[in-house]
Amino acid sequence: MCTYFIKMEKIFNNTQTAFALKSDTELERAYFLFKLIANEPLVRIGTAVTNFALKAHLPVEGLIRASVFDHFCGGVNEEDCLTVVDKMYTKGVSSVLDYSVEGKEEEEQFDVALNMTLKTIEFAKERKAIPFAVFKPTGLGRLDLYEKVGAHQSLTTDEQQEWNRVVARFDSVCKEAHKNNVALLIDAEESWMQDAADELVTEMMRKYNKEKAIVFNTLQMYRWDRLHYLKTLHEQAKLEGFYIGMKLVRGAYMEKENVRAEEKGYPTPICISKEATDKNYDEAVNYMMEHLDNMSIFMGTHNEESTYKLLEMMQEKSISKNNNQIWFGQLYGMSDNISYNLAAYGYNVTKYLPFGPVRDVMPYLIRRAEENTSVAGQTSRELNLIKTERKRRKENR
Repeated sequence: MCTYFIKMEKIFNNTQTAFALKSDTELERAYFLFKLIANEPLVRIGTAVTNFALKAHLPVEGLIRASVFDHFCGGVNEEDCLTVVDKMYTKGVSSVLDYSVEGKEEEEQFDVALNMTLKTIEFAKERKAIPFAVFKPTGLGRLDLYEKVGAHQSLTTDEQQEWNRVVARFDSVCKEAHKNNVALLIDAEESWMQDAADELVTEMMRKYNKEKAIVFNTLQMYRWDRLHYLKTLHEQAKLEGFYIGMKLVRGAYMEKENVRAEEKGYPTPICISKEATDKNYDEAVNYMMEHLDNMSIFMGTHNEESTYKLLEMMQEKSISKNNNQIWFGQLYGMSDNISYNLAAYGYNVTKYLPFGPVRDVMPYLIRRAEENTSVAGQTSRELNLIKTERKRRKENR
């Protein structure tokens, strides 16, 4: 088979496969939402109005649930998600249940997130359709505390006890994942808290990745230092005898990172351009593919070009499409053209399926909307694909 067969065939343009699970009504809702997201002033106004309505306890949750929530989220709890999980799995697309409650600061909330993550591991153990569990470091501890630990500042007695609880939560989740043979993705967040999270995740890899990659860290490749970090970690893993699991993403906090760097007068951790980020991302994929003997890769991307490159690499190296060390992942409600077409060809594909109470998941949804607005081409691609499918359905009636 020609190495470039997949690329020439352009499998991601097949909208019939991409939207097979969407009814005409759901397709129209998606079109409406992405038209809205394409308008930056409208996103800003909508965000402000939504935040006001929620804070004022106005009865808007039903409206949010019927529109943006149901498009980007699986449900209000894990049981609620199962309909979506089962439906997607009929097309070969797996799910990652993501408890997407953000910005909490209380110990009680961290314990809620811990228990929810343990519950999703239990769910994943029992269902082939859920091959991964996931959590955010700030779901289990305060961002400011991570920052202080990462900067090696001395902690007060209370802070040390608080940090010990964070470490215990991490260990509890990783231990449960290892016991149940469920791969665990740990998300990356802001650069100023990431050093402490990285050290903690490496410790978990050292402890639980002795036979294979169970614990996965996340590299945000819009950071210019992450490829070096990956290579350094690889040397450490070879020396100490543990496996590396890594989710590769481009990154989700670019504006915040650049603003903070400017305000505080340090060099931005973000790559100089989109092209530099893409190059960094693809080099990390290449590096991991060269070292599959002790690495597993979760490619979290909505970028078609990077995805095609990995498919070509798999063909060149005669790696089977369903090799369990290579997974592709996209967010629910986005890039269905990538997810469902990959699955149709037999590749390992997951959708991140956020869930949680409508009110608590709003910060996540707002971030998604802002991200789509700021990523050049993302929203227009979604709209073009939806238009193509609408036209196809009309012509085939």
